[in-house]
Amino acid sequence: MSDAFILGIESSCDETAAAVVRSGEQLISNVVASQIATHQPYGGVVPELASREHLRAIVPVVRQALAEARHTYESVDAIAVTQGPGLAGALLVGISYAKALAFALDKPLIAVNHLEGHIHAVLLEERQKGNHDLQFPVLALVVSGGHTHLYLASQNADSWTYENIGHTRDDAAGEAFDKVAKLLGLGYPGGPIIDRLSSHGDPSAVKFPPAQIKHRDRRGRMDGRAVDPRDDRPRFDFSYSGIKTAMLRYVEAHQMQGGIDARRKALADIPKPSLRDCLATCDKRALDLVASFQRAIVEDLVGKTLAAADACAVATLFVTGGVAANQELRQTFEREAVHQGLPVFFPSRKLSTDNAAMIAAAAYPKFLVKDFAPMDFSAEAGMVLR
Repeated sequence: MSDAFILGIESSCDETAAAVVRSGEQLISNVVASQIATHQPYGGVVPELASREHLRAIVPVVRQALAEARHTYESVDAIAVTQGPGLAGALLVGISYAKALAFALDKPLIAVNHLEGHIHAVLLEERQKGNHDLQFPVLALVVSGGHTHLYLASQNADSWTYENIGHTRDDAAGEAFDKVAKLLGLGYPGGPIIDRLSSHGDPSAVKFPPAQIKHRDRRGRMDGRAVDPRDDRPRFDFSYSGIKTAMLRYVEAHQMQGGIDARRKALADIPKPSLRDCLATCDKRALDLVASFQRAIVEDLVGKTLAAADACAVATLFVTGGVAANQELRQTFEREAVHQGLPVFFPSRKLSTDNAAMIAAAAYPKFLVKDFAPMDFSAEAGMVLR
């Protein structure tokens, strides 16, 4: 089959993105408009503001992606867009624009699950390197600000299927990073600054007990389906609400609030605080607490993922999503996976966070089998991956 150039559009949260990818294996262009400055004063994403910023950015972002790829609207073979999961209003901006383009240009329209996109970010870059021989079964940890999921991924010809074998019962890992950074007055987004500060503290200074999950999910559902009580297969679920509470209790017990307030005020007066700026506001106790928090999250993610890999006898491990950019997480996975003889693959940092290249790459198998979306499809904020 001849090459297929797919224009991908992503607007699930706070980044407006467009990209052109050739046949699911060559990144031609990748443009991302970030909204960090918009949401920074609030310490997290404000859905209404996110939708408004997507409306402002989507047309210029798509035009730039096409220009950098030296393509036109007419020369691409299909248009792919994120259907969910994500913020409903944000998703609808991308979907509405993709529908308009597909209708006006008479191009196929492909709806993509955002989580599948993160998995295909790894596949895209491995294929771009010439690695077409990944061994199955594959276990994928998708870990970001909104998601912490474990999927067994299988490929049958051009089709992909996914089985969820673990998810977070409460907060996602990336959300825990952001909320703890906000608690400590470190600003938003929290993950990158905690990652950089952690190397300056003692990760063994504060002991956080691991989350104890002794019962099935009380919601009684998994990926939108009722859980059969007779299903006794092992689950590898995560929970990060407890460590957030433990962080708050530590701050209160050690009377750290005064220092946090001073730090928040000092950093608020700096438009783009650097690592040096943050370090200047942190004493040893704060740095040790940050390092200990990150170590606890990393050990939990790595331990449960490798336990799942062993239980399911997988041949390959993917670690993807925004938190996959975390330096300590990468190093720990690379070190520990060796002991299990398990190859582990990550996306590059630019494809770890939300982007449209992963959406265009995930759309290619659907393009091959003509799995096109009807014009009346809509956003699914709670969309599951199967």
